[in-house]
Amino acid sequence: MEVKAKLTSKDEKFLEMSLNEKMWKVVLHVGTPLAFYHLLSGIFSILDTMMAAHISKESVSAVAYLSQLQLLLSALGGGLAVGASIQISRAFGKGDFVMVKKRVSSLYIMCLSLGIFMLVGILPFTGKFLKLAGTPDALIAVGTNYFAVQLITLVFTFLNNVYIAVERARGNAKLIFRLNFMVIVTKLVLTAYFVYIIKGDLVMIAIASLISQFLLLIFAIKNSLKAEQAFGFSLNAVSKEKEVVMPMISSGLPVIAQKSLFAFGKAIVNSMCTVYGDLMVGAMGVSNNLGGITTNPQNGYEDGTASIISQNLGAKKYQRVLDAFYATLIINVIIGAVISALEMWQVDALASLFDSGSPEFHEMIVMVYRFEVIGAVPLGINAAVMALLYGLGKTKLNMVINLSRVFLFRIPVFWFLQNFTNFGQLTAGIVMMISNVAVTIMSIIIAIIVIRNFKKEYIY
Repeated sequence: MEVKAKLTSKDEKFLEMSLNEKMWKVVLHVGTPLAFYHLLSGIFSILDTMMAAHISKESVSAVAYLSQLQLLLSALGGGLAVGASIQISRAFGKGDFVMVKKRVSSLYIMCLSLGIFMLVGILPFTGKFLKLAGTPDALIAVGTNYFAVQLITLVFTFLNNVYIAVERARGNAKLIFRLNFMVIVTKLVLTAYFVYIIKGDLVMIAIASLISQFLLLIFAIKNSLKAEQAFGFSLNAVSKEKEVVMPMISSGLPVIAQKSLFAFGKAIVNSMCTVYGDLMVGAMGVSNNLGGITTNPQNGYEDGTASIISQNLGAKKYQRVLDAFYATLIINVIIGAVISALEMWQVDALASLFDSGSPEFHEMIVMVYRFEVIGAVPLGINAAVMALLYGLGKTKLNMVINLSRVFLFRIPVFWFLQNFTNFGQLTAGIVMMISNVAVTIMSIIIAIIVIRNFKKEYIY
């Protein structure tokens, strides 16, 4: 049966804008709603951590530790969706709308299969899996059932990741913001009810996540089952053709590897932190959440710009590819400088929201964040470089940069400082500063080489 694929008038208007409008306007149009979503997501994550702190200090550490394992698994579907969306955007920019539909439909089936396989393979062995991952016994006791519910949630998340990636490729950033805002508000309200009203435990927090992701999935199904639209799902368009599937897999595998190994590396760092007590794991998690208030909006612009770059590359608008990178670079530097300065101004007040009344925990949070905040501007630069590399389809370089951040600049440095210095608890903060700054220097060097080669090949 012939595959039909047509654009809506809204899709046509966005494609015209992406390929011809002033690049600052395009980047702000696509990136700003995503930046606000990522910012709100980080803030709601902080509120989530505060609610976990209301249960107990150990619950904060359990959430912080297990979230890294959850990220490791979610990287499978999320990485595939990110990598595949690059190829969807490129086909969109080329004007090959049948290919867009085939890739969108095939990606949904691939991620659904991956989610079911993961659930069947891990859920019956949750406790053993956590033990194998080096989870402290105290955190296993608190968090096993919580993690089991999160595994079920991941199946919904895999499909939602595809939907969000598809909507991002077609420039529907405002829709993404509205839907994800609905998700995080739903999760927050349910979590508050479960924790403060019915005095639930960590499992109830996980159930709140499950319900909110299921709600998004309902909208994803409703908006995707439009058989004739280029960005809609159709069983008839699901394809095993090499030219449909292989570009998505080749772009997605490095992203999967980097996200999985990066999360695994962070889990190793959390395990190394237990030398300073289980509370240090929680302090690192809180510090990461505070840092996310700065880096999450930067990542929003990274996501939006990667799609813009891919579309313009597909349309052979080569100078606009670089214009998008430079615009995002400036925006992210400004975001990093302004928000991190405001956070440092109120760092004690922020830490008091999570310390569960413990002066020791409070000091740990402040200590780690004072070092981590130094990476706010550098990580904004790094995010702009990542957008450029994603948009160009150079996902292997993205993988090298992200894995170097953890396995070259963080874990070995952490080990060295623990064994050959007397910094004590300061080590946890120092290693965050070193890894964030060092990886940015690396990404700048790579960006200079990539841009030089890009100009030689396409512009000069």
